[in-house]
Amino acid sequence: MSEGAYDERRLRDFRAGRTRGFSRRDLLALTAAVGAGAAVPGPALAASPIVKPLPAELFRPLGTNAETRWSALRGQGYYVPVDRFFVRNHTVTPAIDAATWSLEVSGSGVRGSTRFGLDDLKALPRETRPVAIECAGNARGHFSSQQGQTVSGTAWGLGAIGVGKWTGVRLSTVLRRAGLTRDAVDVQPSGLDPDFVSGGVDLGPVRRPFPVSKALDDVLLAYELNGEPLPPDHGYPVRVVVPRWIGISSIKWVGRIEVSAEPLFSPWNTQFYRLFGPGFPAEGQPFDRQVVKSAFELDAGTSFTAGARTRLTGRSWSADGPIRHVEVSTDGGTTWRRARPYGSTPGGVWQRWEIDWTPAAGSHTLLARATDVRGNTQPDVARYNTLGYVFDAVVRVPVIAA
Repeated sequence: MSEGAYDERRLRDFRAGRTRGFSRRDLLALTAAVGAGAAVPGPALAASPIVKPLPAELFRPLGTNAETRWSALRGQGYYVPVDRFFVRNHTVTPAIDAATWSLEVSGSGVRGSTRFGLDDLKALPRETRPVAIECAGNARGHFSSQQGQTVSGTAWGLGAIGVGKWTGVRLSTVLRRAGLTRDAVDVQPSGLDPDFVSGGVDLGPVRRPFPVSKALDDVLLAYELNGEPLPPDHGYPVRVVVPRWIGISSIKWVGRIEVSAEPLFSPWNTQFYRLFGPGFPAEGQPFDRQVVKSAFELDAGTSFTAGARTRLTGRSWSADGPIRHVEVSTDGGTTWRRARPYGSTPGGVWQRWEIDWTPAAGSHTLLARATDVRGNTQPDVARYNTLGYVFDAVVRVPVIAA
């Protein structure tokens, strides 16, 4: 089942009052609190919310988050190295002892409560997959900087995405060992990071449900990234990896998985991660999957040598499938040329590309526009929503040649 179809079905359940875990009354109370301007992004932070170093040449720090600089990915291969993989935290990176960690699988959709230690998971058949983790708000900052629209949330550029080689055990294997019943409909992982607070309301652990059909298809419980144990900021010792769904579904530091015979809800599929604003229903429009995007492997404002041939490189991606082609403009969109794809594309997650350019002296605006195998092409303007999700417009990148 696709993310969009699942979310549409759950929205109908929510409107009908078939809710468990987060009701319409809870939603109204939270909406009122946030609307009163009392938003609190988690507990007071006594130390940095991120463990790994964040050198300025690799990252742009954004509070509890850190965005990968695209210039740091030039020449880095298909997979994003761990030292420059973006970080999305709701609160802080927790310190977890793998020796005492365990995963509880319980709920009305399994025969009983079962616990798995890290060694238990590693004893099960391993699987490795190339998967992109992308924040739903990736490129959110361009609603303001490029379209002049006010949105709330972290002002990401395009660097809230990372493609990794994830290794772990299929969630389907774990669910079957826990006694999955034929009545099960929803699965909801919860993280072990500190509870999230918004509008003065403690919303509990970060969690978001998805259907059993997706859990049995391609979801991983990952304990390695790019051939090494998961780093703390990326979910150590175990995280959920949900291919082709928005990043919030891939819960880090997972400690419990609820399997339910009833539809499940949380703030992360009702108040958050829905499309609100003009033209959307009051309770929000469910997401479809992520959208088509492209990025140059350079920073805005980069200076080139006038009259010297240079090679521009970048990457394009879509949750709807591999990229068919990429067009590049070096004159602000007046003319376009096809970029050359290069390199292997394990899993078809994203496509690297390159194009040669000899800039004249002066200011220039670079644009890259991708089309995927289903015919989805980046538009000139992204559809506005107040939380700034799924920005898909062609991004304008100013550079200079002297």
